[in-house]
Amino acid sequence: MFGKTALYAKDFDWFIFLLALAIAVIGVVEIHSATQYDRAENFYVKQIYRILIGLFLMVLVMSIDYHALAENVPYLYAAAVLSLLAVLLFGKRVSGSKSWISLGGFFELQPSELVKVVVVIALARYLCEIRTEYLTSAEVVKASAVAGLPILLVMLQPDLGSAMTFVPILMVGLFLGGLRPKWIAGAAILGVLAVGAGWYNLKAYQKERIYTFLEAERDPQGHGYHSIQSKIAVGSGGFWGKGVGKGSQTRLGFLPERHTDFIFSVVGEELGFAGAVTILLLYLLIIVRSIQIAQTARDKLGIYLTMGAVSVLLFHILENIGMVVGIMPITGIPLPLLSYGGSSVMATFMLLGLIINVRMRRYVN
Repeated sequence: MFGKTALYAKDFDWFIFLLALAIAVIGVVEIHSATQYDRAENFYVKQIYRILIGLFLMVLVMSIDYHALAENVPYLYAAAVLSLLAVLLFGKRVSGSKSWISLGGFFELQPSELVKVVVVIALARYLCEIRTEYLTSAEVVKASAVAGLPILLVMLQPDLGSAMTFVPILMVGLFLGGLRPKWIAGAAILGVLAVGAGWYNLKAYQKERIYTFLEAERDPQGHGYHSIQSKIAVGSGGFWGKGVGKGSQTRLGFLPERHTDFIFSVVGEELGFAGAVTILLLYLLIIVRSIQIAQTARDKLGIYLTMGAVSVLLFHILENIGMVVGIMPITGIPLPLLSYGGSSVMATFMLLGLIINVRMRRYVN
């Protein structure tokens, strides 16, 4: 037993681990800076505790052979669905969405974040058992149902932003599984038709929100406020930034949700272009390394697990940073390891644990 553990430990990916830890540490520093005038909450201290919990969960996920995780995923999936149902029945409503469950007042959990990890495993198990070159229509429907049920339950909260984060897992899984070209073309056509039909059925105020996203200056004190203040913060940082704790947009409270959704705006203002590019480089290295791990995985299950995890991380990164600079809609999707939030941090470390799990067992017979 100990020999096997030592063998696996030799293939532990210190590169991904240290990159993730570096992002998390920068996140703690920036969260402290963004909330330094709200000492009663001690957000940065709470973030440190959540990082430690996340690291524990990462080690836990790594220590269990990913094949064993896949074999037991029906139980995990059932628990995930029950957790989302529990949120609808007993959850705490925050910003109009019932997405959270309070655990004794000490910790608030957002189950949808952790459910993504389960969906990655569930889809990977289903798709890796298919032996044909192309997926049949029935297989596409079944795979869609695996992701579709959690998506539906999250949308009922309602939390459209979190529901969107499940879609890349399904899209990447179907693509790797062998989606026929006609299905891809059909999905594109349906997407265009859905957008057209959706626009026609939108109410006036909903259309106004879209107009404001495209042109934030239409409503600078309302729906466009977040986007405008974020872009001011990022632009004012210049090349080297104003220094940690010295960002005027952050200190004076003009930047909303500065320790959560818009933490990258704080980075842009305080660490400047150089700091922002450094963060992006750290993320890029994690993504590239993860794809390399998928390429060397011992089986299809390892490939699907790794690429499913990558799809979640990459979507979060692109959406959050796009939101910060005004090229993506504001959805409240956190930036992995950098944004304040326990559920997001734990889920991210668990996804990284899955990726490292695949690497550690790539030479096992």
